[in-house]
Amino acid sequence: MGKYDYDVVIVGSGSNGLAAAIYLQSKGLKTIVVEKESMLGGATKTTELTLPGYKHDVGAAVLPMAYSSPFFQQLPLEDFGLEWIYPEIPFAQTLGNSNNFGAVACYQDIDKTAAQLGADESTYRKFMRTRIEDWPLVSNDILAPIKIPENPLQFLDFGRSAILSARTFTRLKFKTEESKVLFYGAAAHSTLPLNSTASASFGLVLMIMAHLNGWPFPKSGAGQIIEALAKYYIHLGGEVKVNSAIEDFNQIPNSKVQVFDLTPKQLLTIKSLPLSALYQKRLSNFKYGAGIFKMDWALRAPVPFKNKILRKAGTVHIGFSSSEIENSEKIVNQGKLPGTPYVLLVQPSVFDHSRTPDSGHTVWAYCHVPNGNTQDCTKIIESQIERAAPGFGKLILKRHLMNTRQLEEFDANLVGGDINGGKQDITQLFTRPVAKLSPYKTSNNNIYICSSSTPPGGGVHGMAGFNAAKQVLKDHF
Repeated sequence: MGKYDYDVVIVGSGSNGLAAAIYLQSKGLKTIVVEKESMLGGATKTTELTLPGYKHDVGAAVLPMAYSSPFFQQLPLEDFGLEWIYPEIPFAQTLGNSNNFGAVACYQDIDKTAAQLGADESTYRKFMRTRIEDWPLVSNDILAPIKIPENPLQFLDFGRSAILSARTFTRLKFKTEESKVLFYGAAAHSTLPLNSTASASFGLVLMIMAHLNGWPFPKSGAGQIIEALAKYYIHLGGEVKVNSAIEDFNQIPNSKVQVFDLTPKQLLTIKSLPLSALYQKRLSNFKYGAGIFKMDWALRAPVPFKNKILRKAGTVHIGFSSSEIENSEKIVNQGKLPGTPYVLLVQPSVFDHSRTPDSGHTVWAYCHVPNGNTQDCTKIIESQIERAAPGFGKLILKRHLMNTRQLEEFDANLVGGDINGGKQDITQLFTRPVAKLSPYKTSNNNIYICSSSTPPGGGVHGMAGFNAAKQVLKDHF
């Protein structure tokens, strides 16, 4: 150790920060995680937002990327209390017509999913089976910075579809509205207009996750994955310091290397930051994407969806046609609020009874809004839910609202309500936060970034932290 108290200090304790800490600690380094809040986890926390005993996921909730993360899969998190819940249907999509009784589901079973898609049944089955077979061959490259792929043919085959806009992809591949709207519901997680280059990649990856392992979530709340990661890290000998805001670089514990699980905006607020003026200017040009308006409800009964498919899905995408979803995302990215927004709804307590007391239920939903928008979207969100579940409003015991400003107060990395750590369009998908051979390295050889503002972007998967930590180990130890 010599003159240093620590080999590496990790600032920020989201899933990426903890992933970096675990990897480096496991390699025999002395590390510490420094967190400004009293709880670890960044945007992945579970707490009582509405009524006593009602557990709500404040930020991240359904974690298919965490379950399938190449790094997290290596860790014995179940030995440290993590238990997964698997909804019967990973996700489902509302439909405005009478086909399929008003809904279409993405089952874990590819054949069962394809059977709903009419003229697209064979196309969907063949295409998704190939994607599933190839995923183990391409996932490490997809979830990493640009590099020469391990399996070039399979990577290029995936890339030919992923680089397309969701609109172009669906027009080339599908004929039926069921197929298009199902794919759009997944692709809209990108918060991009669905005619944006590479917006198809989000739909592809999320549908692959659904068919591979479902869209599971931790029992008793998403915060349980953070608790398991933290327990494992401490088991390895790692240290944690909470309630420790870093406002000046000189407050960081004496260390050889510093790794920041922060987006560019937060990093640039730190005083005495030893980064070059040019690099700081490049960071200041980083673009953030659309935000969200999030609602949590305590209900006296489950959401009364008309369609039984929707009642069996952990996640429900609400938008009653592909054109409605496309228009919703277009309007948001024009800086306005849509009257009939795409709504993403999660109903964990239907499958996890540890979330609520007695027969009550917790549900959350959000719609996309322009970055920084603080308008109250309660009415437009609940109206969309009522279309699919008449009588929903009568079941509400209490609601909790978070606009973009409140989300950023909850977690400073959610800049303007952006839950993806920055806009994930083609200009920043592979070159976040700036274009560099190693995006985790800064202008200072001893300072690194590992947040969702680095590849592979948003999501609870820890891969940005893992990739950054590998770079640190290679460069210094």
